Order: sequence, then C-alpha cells, then structure tokens
Amino acid sequence: MGMLCAVSFNRYGRLYYLDPGEFSPQVGDRVLVPTDDGPEVAECVWAAQWVSEETDGFPKVAGLADDRDLRRDETLRKRKAEAKVAAKKLIKAHELPMKVVAVDHVLEQNGNGGARTTIYFTAPHRVDFRSLVRDLGATLRCRVELRQLSARDSARVQGGIGSCGRDLCCATFLTDFEPVTIRMAKDQDLPLNPLRISGACGRLMCCLKYEHPLYQKFQTSAPAVGSRVTTPEGDGRVVGHSVPKDAVTVRLDSDGSRCSCSVASVCGPRQAYEGREPADAGGPASA
Repeated sequence: MGMLCAVSFNRYGRLYYLDPGEFSPQVGDRVLVPTDDGPEVAECVWAAQWVSEETDGFPKVAGLADDRDLRRDETLRKRKAEAKVAAKKLIKAHELPMKVVAVDHVLEQNGNGGARTTIYFTAPHRVDFRSLVRDLGATLRCRVELRQLSARDSARVQGGIGSCGRDLCCATFLTDFEPVTIRMAKDQDLPLNPLRISGACGRLMCCLKYEHPLYQKFQTSAPAVGSRVTTPEGDGRVVGHSVPKDAVTVRLDSDGSRCSCSVASVCGPRQAYEGREPADAGGPASA
C-alpha cells in the first residue's frame, strides 16, 4: 500500500502514475518527471492519494517545477512545434510518402551542445530519407533522427478513443503488443467485418485477446449448437450459446419455446463448439 498521483505532459494526454515521495502535488501543479533525457515538466491531474496496490515499482516525482523549469519547458514546446512544421514542409518538398506522428526534442546541456530532435513518422513502406535528414539538420541546426513507426505504435503515440468509448488500451496500460489473429474473432462469433473488429490503428483490436481464453474454456465444456440435450425444463436442441453468461439456449421439444440454461445444468453430448449452427437448428447462434 502506498501513495500515487497521475500526471500528463499534454492536456487530455496519456496519464502517467508516479510515487509522490516527499511531495504532495495537487491538481494543476507542475511537477518534474524523471526521464532518460532528464526531468521534464508535467501537470498533475490526480492529486496524491493512498492506493491499495504496491507502489515500489513506480517512478518518483523528482520535485515541483519552479520558474526556470517552466521557462525550459516552454522553450522545449516551441522547438518541437518548429521541428514539426519544418519536417512537414520538407517532406512535401521531397515528395516522400511520410506522415509526421510526433516530435521529441532534447535541449542543449549547459551550452555544451547535444541538442537532438527525433521525428516519428509512418509510411506505407520503407523510405529513403537520407536527403531529408540532411535538410532537416541544416534547418533545425541540431542532430536529427527519423524513426518509422508501425500502425500500432503510431496509435499508441497519438492516443485516441476506441469503439468502446474508452481511451485506447495501447495508449494507457498495454506495455507489449500480443499477437491477435482472425481465429480469435471467429471463436467469439464476431462478424468478420474489418470495420467492426479493427482498432484505430487499422489492425485487429487488441481486446480480442482478452476474452479469448474464456471462449476456449467454454468450447471444451458446452454442447455444440444443434446437439440434443436434457435440461431442467425438458429435452430439446441447443440453438445458441451465451459465453459471458456461461449458458446455452435450448429449443424445447414440448412446445418449441426457448430457454436459457447454465452449462452445468445441461446433460447431453459435449462437442467442440463449431461457431455456427446446422440449417435445421433454427437461426444463427447467439454470441
């Protein structure tokens, strides 16, 4: 058990959770966040409070930002904006199929040089940007690096709202991208419409992976659609599955009505779930 606060580098941007340590930042306070390139200024959007989780693995707040830190942060934002504008203009001039996603900049350290600009971009294929790097270096007067991002990494960097109405998983809590296959969508009886099962990145939604083990477990215990079973309501035929409820829908022989029964209360052949219903089973299976 410990204390945590949440900060963001941009308004409505991704949240980062920190251990406040000896400080007590309030909402709206500017704090220093430790990074690989030194402390950076972020805004506290969630005041420090006690949480039930262990906080040993969270980075600690490096301090409260003073006027010098705020001036440095303003200069940094200005350099990033200038680099983004220059990159877009030069990309257009070089007629390269590139799209700038984000820009990062490291300021000079105590006047000893070391300024560096990193430009993240997406492209449909590998791009020869050697001449672009030279022109950017001459324009920005610092060392320039270009890094191509995949569609998933691009969505992580830019953030956004998913079809569920929540922030993208990749931009909030996912640390690694696990493989997602079309088989997972088939096992969950989802429509194989790219617009329905694709995320903001255009790839299969990462959340297809979350419930897949539940569907796999259900398939090993539930009677297949179309099979004959015995239920507390009487004998009938399975016409649908409801995996979240761990239940099956059965059409009764007695009067043709349908009832929903838990898998544990159904007696009958245990067959692998085929994900579809025979023609005589009476309509599509419900997911």
